[in-house]
Amino acid sequence: MSYDTIIKAGRWFDGAGSPSGTRHLGLRGDRVVTVSVEPLDETGCPNVIDAADKWVVPGMIDIHTHYDIEVLKTPELAESVRHGMTTVLLGSCSLSTVHVGAVEAGDLFGRVEAIPRRHVIEAIEETKTWHSAREYIAALEELPLGPNIAAMLGHSDIRTAQMGLDRATRKEVRPTAAEQAAMESALNEALDAGFVGMSAQQLLFDKLDGDTCRSRTLPSTYAKARERRRLNAILRRRRRVLQAGPDIASVRSIAAMTLSSLGIFRKRLKTTLLSAADIKANPTLVYIMGPIARALNALGGDFRWQHLPVPFEVYADGIDLVIFEEFGSGAAALHLADQVERNALMQDESYRRRFRKDYDSKFGLRVWHRDFFDAEIVACPDDSVVGQTFGQVGLDRGGVHPVDAFLDLVVAHGTKLRWRTTISNHRPKFLTKLGADPGVQLGFSDAGAHLRNMAFYNFGLRFLRRVRDAEQSGAPFISLERAVHRLTGELADWYGIDAGHLREGDRADLVIIDPAHLDAALDAYAESTVAQYDNLSRMVNRNDGAVSAVFIGGKYVFGDGTPAPILGSDRTGRFLRSQVR
Repeated sequence: MSYDTIIKAGRWFDGAGSPSGTRHLGLRGDRVVTVSVEPLDETGCPNVIDAADKWVVPGMIDIHTHYDIEVLKTPELAESVRHGMTTVLLGSCSLSTVHVGAVEAGDLFGRVEAIPRRHVIEAIEETKTWHSAREYIAALEELPLGPNIAAMLGHSDIRTAQMGLDRATRKEVRPTAAEQAAMESALNEALDAGFVGMSAQQLLFDKLDGDTCRSRTLPSTYAKARERRRLNAILRRRRRVLQAGPDIASVRSIAAMTLSSLGIFRKRLKTTLLSAADIKANPTLVYIMGPIARALNALGGDFRWQHLPVPFEVYADGIDLVIFEEFGSGAAALHLADQVERNALMQDESYRRRFRKDYDSKFGLRVWHRDFFDAEIVACPDDSVVGQTFGQVGLDRGGVHPVDAFLDLVVAHGTKLRWRTTISNHRPKFLTKLGADPGVQLGFSDAGAHLRNMAFYNFGLRFLRRVRDAEQSGAPFISLERAVHRLTGELADWYGIDAGHLREGDRADLVIIDPAHLDAALDAYAESTVAQYDNLSRMVNRNDGAVSAVFIGGKYVFGDGTPAPILGSDRTGRFLRSQVR
């Protein structure tokens, strides 16, 4: 038997959690045709890779991205591919670009996902040829896709398209019968085309960009129970997925979204919610995440939390960070796009009193810990403050309140003031607990969004490192086989897509990992420019020694930090349609 590629003597993981072992893989076309204990005949094989002392794993799956804009003009999505992600899901958090126009897409994505609004509009204007989910898929399949793509249809997308952005973001407005029917028709059409489900959102600190509806929350947050029930009923009947985020300040919202998964007197709803995390601001919540999922599934639901399996460290330029949207004074500053107006507001004493009051309020569910003593300045024209926290700067300036120290520096230096903090997943024991919990899915990278704020493109590698290190220390919490399964086959099977496995007959999407380089480089800070966004410098990950090779559809696309010429010129990935019937 002849092969296009032979990968020999690597430690092979099948993505199903089966025992690993030394195997020799033969690839032909886009498939794995042989997995053998014995060495393969290399005669005539043009590409033989020695994977001795390395791991050969299925390509990893990123279930939560916002690549909806980037994929249109830079379809290779190299930042994810270079870290072994061979399948990514679009359409998270109620946002997709299937039905809305360019300006509406700019308003939906710009501020919520911190993608420059102008570039969102330009990308849609230059590329959009579609008016339905089927046409959208066809347009993607004309692109030289790097990874495989699967997709959710965004509730805010179809709500905006049918009602108009202004009406879709007014509390007193309900969709007409015709508008409701059109939304349901759009969802059915997307599911027929192969979308894995629908994403929705009730989180109230996701705000719109632009001028028309600036600072209103996403259209999905205005949907009432009847509208949501009718859309969910379609997902139930079709056995597709609801991905959603509840309003974390509302027990009613959390209860409604979690309980919607139950199948009592109805079909159960596959539900995945944002998010399972060890939040600094609410340190007891982590204890109930797992029990909630177990209880719901024991009662007949099909429920999963989404979880980022690494510390959630964020960076900010000045006050430009989504965490400030969760309280009034922070949102008031971000509402002002004009820097002069924003500075005037932040210098106003009455505004500062309001900000201090919000900062000092520690009650209720929230994301940010609101502790400027836990916020380190990493860059500033005033070198004397670099390396300090805002709290320490306030003390050094005669006991100034941390809020005033922060606002003084923002007014003085604007976005040249750069700082960082970790808002969740800071305690290793709870990362371990969540990483092993069957009610939790590993993902939530937000790849393609928050370009200056975070970089979790390599979360899969960092999770494998933690599992490997725990095993070597004599305190394993799950096996390496199970860890690989959690990042690959477990996700593919739940979402119903053809990915995540590496057995004979499976698609040849695979990663060769050098475990010797699963080291501190995985945590290092790095930036790289994005040509699509006028060379904006975004946060990325650079740990080139860890990934020796990435194959997608049987083609070598990346390795040792260098993309292959084929990446971005030929289509190696494809649109993965849901296999649920």
